[in-house]
Amino acid sequence: MEKKHLFPAITILLSLLLQPAAMAEIRLPAIFGDNMVLQRNTDVAFWGSATPGSRVTIKTSWNGKSYSVRAGTNGKWKTKVQTPEAGGPYSVTLSDGKSLTISNILIGEVWVCSGQSNMEMTMKGYINQPVVNSNDYIATSANNSIRLITVQREVSLTPVEEIKGEWRLCEPSTVAGFSATAYFFGLMLNRVLDVPVGLISTSWSGTRIEPWMTEESLSTFDWVKLPDKSSTETNIPVQTPTVLYNGMISPVAGFGIKGAIWYQGESNRLEPARYLELLPAMIKGWRAAWEIGDFAFYYAQIAPFDYGPGEMSSAYLREAQLKAVDYIINSGMACLMDTGEKDNIHPADKKAAGDRLAFQALSKTYGIGGIACDGPVLKEMTVEGNIIKLTFDNAPFGLTSYGNELNSFEVAGATRRFYPAKAFITGSGITVICPNVSAPVAVRYAFRDFVKGELFNTEGLPASSFRTDNW
Repeated sequence: MEKKHLFPAITILLSLLLQPAAMAEIRLPAIFGDNMVLQRNTDVAFWGSATPGSRVTIKTSWNGKSYSVRAGTNGKWKTKVQTPEAGGPYSVTLSDGKSLTISNILIGEVWVCSGQSNMEMTMKGYINQPVVNSNDYIATSANNSIRLITVQREVSLTPVEEIKGEWRLCEPSTVAGFSATAYFFGLMLNRVLDVPVGLISTSWSGTRIEPWMTEESLSTFDWVKLPDKSSTETNIPVQTPTVLYNGMISPVAGFGIKGAIWYQGESNRLEPARYLELLPAMIKGWRAAWEIGDFAFYYAQIAPFDYGPGEMSSAYLREAQLKAVDYIINSGMACLMDTGEKDNIHPADKKAAGDRLAFQALSKTYGIGGIACDGPVLKEMTVEGNIIKLTFDNAPFGLTSYGNELNSFEVAGATRRFYPAKAFITGSGITVICPNVSAPVAVRYAFRDFVKGELFNTEGLPASSFRTDNW
């Protein structure tokens, strides 16, 4: 070969040889990045891609340990890293010949926050729909111990590996556009536990529960039509079963978390019996995907709202959510009976939702005594002539209506026709009397689309709407 052709050939050869080195650069999903929070005191998963067959090392600054894993033939790798007690900031350096460093990492408590519009609703609110005192909370939100990431909307017929989003510092410009319910939840945890908190917000307004479920968890329900995964359709309807799990949950499933909070159900209100089956199945599917056991799962009961004439009462959906607690281990429900607005499906009092979800976690997950987390729940009904007596669980110091009359009780006899009743708080519970029913058979409380919750325990937590019949 002539010398004039030798150098171009060498250049091409070197270019080819250097291509794998360029590909060797480690790539991490967006859920891993600067400013993130890792779950404390556990083994958290790390995963990503590198040159196929290469050795990936991970070094953590909190203990100086190195971890090693080999990338597969497809370049993918996954391993676990041990985390300490809460603290930071720390860094993690990854290398397969070329290093990548993630900085400003905190170790603390991490929670996934998901659902439909009442979870997605940001601190700045919706058009003509505010969050109470949002500007005050936004202005005072700077907090280096809280970190936030919002998963951008994505639908997919098959599970995807990546999200669009990044971990951000907790400061006014970020908090204004972050889930209000999730923010108040995290703020309460941070203040009480005094540890860093990471919040992963992944919600989509107006969505049913089926899009958030795995294919496996839906496969046993014959009324659910699973999508054709081979479809080439580009405009996938958001209500298609599995597509939000695939696009917005699957890519973060496995990231180290303590638990999840959920605010959804309005879009399934016409099918309460089915929702009672779907919610436990969804949670089971998420827990299987995370592979960290039965992590804590707390959800908000939908607030009262006037859905209009001809609608089945959303009280049946609230009833299904109340019952679901008994079917889901390591779970709890935050009741919002007192926060609903007749003409606004997005209650402005998002602090009540976030705080009450936090009470669930602080009491049940973190075991902090003295914090009440559940409102009164009917324990027993007895009938003495035309008088009904009700007793309640979760009311150790009794009940209160804060001086207001109890106007949301109704009583029916054998005719199954309900009449307004008078109700009074007593030393042992509630006494209900209805002049129109001489032989009462059933009682209902606040069992309508819209009603303002009137009944609380002395810790200030409201009772859910309830009924003693199954009509």
